[in-house]
Amino acid sequence: MTAFAQRVFSGVQPTGNLHLGNYLGAIQRFVELQSRYDCMYCVVDLHAITVWQDPVDLKNNIREVTAAFLAAGIDAGRHIVFNQSRVPEHAELAWVFNCVARMGWLNRMTQFKEKAGKDRENASVGLFAYPALMAADILVYRGTHVPVGDDQKQHLELSRDIAQKFNNDFAASITANGHADGFFPLPEPLITGPATRVMSLRDGSRKMSKSDASDLSRINLSDDADQIATKIRKARTDPEPLPGEVKGLEGRREAENLVGIYAALAAVSAQQVLDEYGGGQFSTFKTALADLCIDKLAPITGEMRRLQADPSHIDKVLASGGERAGVLARETMNAVKDIVGFIR
Repeated sequence: MTAFAQRVFSGVQPTGNLHLGNYLGAIQRFVELQSRYDCMYCVVDLHAITVWQDPVDLKNNIREVTAAFLAAGIDAGRHIVFNQSRVPEHAELAWVFNCVARMGWLNRMTQFKEKAGKDRENASVGLFAYPALMAADILVYRGTHVPVGDDQKQHLELSRDIAQKFNNDFAASITANGHADGFFPLPEPLITGPATRVMSLRDGSRKMSKSDASDLSRINLSDDADQIATKIRKARTDPEPLPGEVKGLEGRREAENLVGIYAALAAVSAQQVLDEYGGGQFSTFKTALADLCIDKLAPITGEMRRLQADPSHIDKVLASGGERAGVLARETMNAVKDIVGFIR
């Protein structure tokens, strides 16, 4: 990895209705990484259309994710914020990777099986092949680090497999083009923080999701203080008080989830949360958690609303980021064409 400049790449799908899980599982971590890496944060709109999207809603959702990035503290001047479809090299490299990846690799992707359900024959080709596009997203910038949740680790492993196979398949051409250590890096996962997977407030066995029929299952980034307080108060728990040690959370999914949310928002460990609230009733803890959620999210929600009221500003941020990203992507893609044997 020493031959490659360290660069973080990650993205968020613009599927609408961003919630606390998106913030703690991705956006908050994006902000933290800015001080240590050169970062590229992408609104992955090409991924979004693996299932049908209303075109008007899609444009609004792209702007919503961008507004969340900026409102949370991502510096679009120092780092690069853009939407994926502005840079055609993502799709171009994805085709090359479709020809490098093996069917067996893609058949093992559990997320496709979950999203396609029983009617896999009716799923789009894009839904099946999108892990190759995800690999292209990272590697078109020769990204070295990717902040991922547990549900994306398998896709990052596939990205590493694709990079390795490309390097092996074209080893002679890569060396001839002056890349003695291989052309693509093998990107490393960055898994940080106590709440990498935020669960539903109504069912601790299920991930917090916008698709859940119950709005009480999630805290939306658009929720006001009263809505947040109500949802925390009604969050499912169990009759036992909070334990004094983390081990006592085993088998208590809802309690573990609420403690994890508090820890992530407060930037402390789960044990530190239990040191303060262990032995107490959930009613007291829920009040403190609601106050913390409101304190942390209200400024972000307010700034998101301000930004979304000026879509032209958001579009300018995306255009500028797209231009800067395009410079890097074209450099990579031109080298790939030389390595593969295309004439340009």
